[in-house]
Amino acid sequence: MLKEREIFTAGFKERISGYVHNNLPGVQFSERQKAKLEKSAEKATKWIGSTSSLIAHTLFFIISFSLPITGIITFEEMLLILTTVVSLEAIYLAIFIQMSVNKNIKDIEIIQEDVGEIQEDIEGIEGDIDEIQKDVDEIQEDVDEIQGDLDVDTIKENGETDKETVTLDVINALLLQLQAEIETLKKIHH
Repeated sequence: MLKEREIFTAGFKERISGYVHNNLPGVQFSERQKAKLEKSAEKATKWIGSTSSLIAHTLFFIISFSLPITGIITFEEMLLILTTVVSLEAIYLAIFIQMSVNKNIKDIEIIQEDVGEIQEDIEGIEGDIDEIQKDVDEIQEDVDEIQGDLDVDTIKENGETDKETVTLDVINALLLQLQAEIETLKKIHH
């Protein structure tokens, strides 16, 4: 039995070293392969954190510890295999978790850039609103001056106002409406 293990181990080492030499010189993957690997890592990380993973691991440990009781393998062999499997799993979990952390850091950086751009846009809009408010105030002053210059002679005998007065009243109403809208915009952006 010991000789069979040595033969298996030697063959395994040759296959692994050949694979590494042929397939990982400089470890270059295409973007498609990287994306596929990242997706697999995400799925593995999600599964490891699930209830089904807890159940599967519990069953695995129960089966592992019952194998020596049934006499299929010795207790020492079971511990060797179990320790190896759990160690490999821990290594891969650490890698998967680090990949998730790296991805989240990239996402956070992108979001921070977007927030910065939005903040700049808001500041620009606030500046525009202030300029519009100044223009509206100036127009309001002009309208007030024009209305002050009108005298009572512009009112017709039948009580109706002339065309200029009606126009000024419409402009005044529009300016008041614009002022109200600007105040609403200011409240929204502050």
